[in-house]
Amino acid sequence: MSPALSLSISNLPISRSQDLSRDSPKTLNPSRKTPTDIKLTKRTLLNAAALDVLGKTLTTPQPAKSEPEAPAESSSSRMSYSRFLQYLDEGAVKKVDLFENGSVAIAEIYNPALDRIQRVKVQLPGLPQELLRKMRDKNVDFAAHPIQMSMWPAILDLLGNLAFPLILLGSLLLSSSSRNVPGGPNLPFGLGRSKAKFQMEPNTGVTFDDVAGVDEAKQDFQEIVEFLKTPEKFAAVGAKIPKGVLLVTVGLPDIKGREEILKVHSNDKKLDKSVSLSVIAMRTPGFSGADLANLMNEAAILAGRRGKDKITAKEIDDSIDRIVAGMEGTKMTDGKNKILVAYHEVGHAVCASLTPGHDPVQKVTLIPRGQARGLTWFIPKEDPTLISKQQLFARIVGGLGGRAAEEIIFGPTEITTGAAGDLQQITQIARQMVTTYGMSEIGPWSLTDPAAQSGDVVLRMLARNSMSEKLAEDIDESVRNIIDKAYEVAKNHIRNNRAAIDKLVDVLLEKETLTGDEFRPILSEFTQIPDDKIARPPIRELISA
Repeated sequence: MSPALSLSISNLPISRSQDLSRDSPKTLNPSRKTPTDIKLTKRTLLNAAALDVLGKTLTTPQPAKSEPEAPAESSSSRMSYSRFLQYLDEGAVKKVDLFENGSVAIAEIYNPALDRIQRVKVQLPGLPQELLRKMRDKNVDFAAHPIQMSMWPAILDLLGNLAFPLILLGSLLLSSSSRNVPGGPNLPFGLGRSKAKFQMEPNTGVTFDDVAGVDEAKQDFQEIVEFLKTPEKFAAVGAKIPKGVLLVTVGLPDIKGREEILKVHSNDKKLDKSVSLSVIAMRTPGFSGADLANLMNEAAILAGRRGKDKITAKEIDDSIDRIVAGMEGTKMTDGKNKILVAYHEVGHAVCASLTPGHDPVQKVTLIPRGQARGLTWFIPKEDPTLISKQQLFARIVGGLGGRAAEEIIFGPTEITTGAAGDLQQITQIARQMVTTYGMSEIGPWSLTDPAAQSGDVVLRMLARNSMSEKLAEDIDESVRNIIDKAYEVAKNHIRNNRAAIDKLVDVLLEKETLTGDEFRPILSEFTQIPDDKIARPPIRELISA
């Protein structure tokens, strides 16, 4: 029994070789018996023998790996970098395997105390050239190995990132599945559900009778409503129900449409009998329905602020001025500037009134609004859908009337910056006459490339460059001729009507505002006003009509 007992115990896996390398060699006394040895039974010996056979079977020598063991899988002892360099200097380092881009090394070092090779793990400070040179000098067998990527960290990281979205999606699925919503499967965010909705809005009381001004758009919408109410009427002739309606083609209302809109927005307002909706419609070309609604509301606010129980023509007039020109500014004090502004504005009014084709004067005022120190207003005869060459030229003459008055009355050195806005407007009109409307000696050509109106800067530059230098010079010359001719007409009006202008300026400085009906009788005392200005019924008659 003793030989069997000794054989079985000597082959039991008591410790690993790595553990022995760390401790000093220990001598086992085979003659000394421990309590465990004393208690061994026959069954214990048989079990030990079986484990011995199994252990030998499991520890059958395997062929050597072609690649060294990675640092993460290595159970080698750790060694400091300085200690490693010491062993390297002594020539004890036999082999070095570099991992993780040279930051970790598994070194085989000869231990003279144990008379054996030990594997140790060393953390390197990078991979300095000095270390490589030293290992090469010491004939150390060293090699670098690529980083071995493990899929598990990436998989775990991906699952961590998807955890919250998956939980959220699961909760949405559970919550949506608990609801009984008709119209399709209960998927989150309405997936798979029909996007068509039919909502019943409360009765607002608004009918087609409450909509006015743009008859074409109103008629189109009435047809759509009728289509939806009685589809069988249209289906009988093969018409299909429209899938949508595009309402961005609504234009600005004409004078008749503006008057109809004003009727809608004045139904709930108390108007004085001096207020004429037709006159307001004539004074508001270019106003949209929203602008007209704002106008009537602004007039109502002014009437309430002034303690009136009705909206008068004064509130309407001030509201139009405020919407078009801006808030009323501080009134000018008497002095040279006020006199100069008065002559400037009267110059506009006189030149416009004496030039055939121009709209009649509505009022002249010295009350500042916005950036303007004074304003001259004109009332159009009709909507400016078609404008003649005579009318455009008359607008240029009227626009230059202020600058002409400054130069003729105060001298060329006293002209001011007050005409800056006027010059910009009349130059634009003259250039359109030449390039867009064909109203110059160049001929009836459209000289404007559509690309020049594009919002793309590159296209505008290309369009400008495509025009020949000679043509550009001809256009500039034609524009200049129109403006020069109009300026001479304006200066002649100022020279020939100095007495009338002085009289009108005196009245304007006293009253600060002259209506068209007050302005025209004074001017007619000194000169004859063209028939197209006189034949028009006065504003007061239109108001009382």
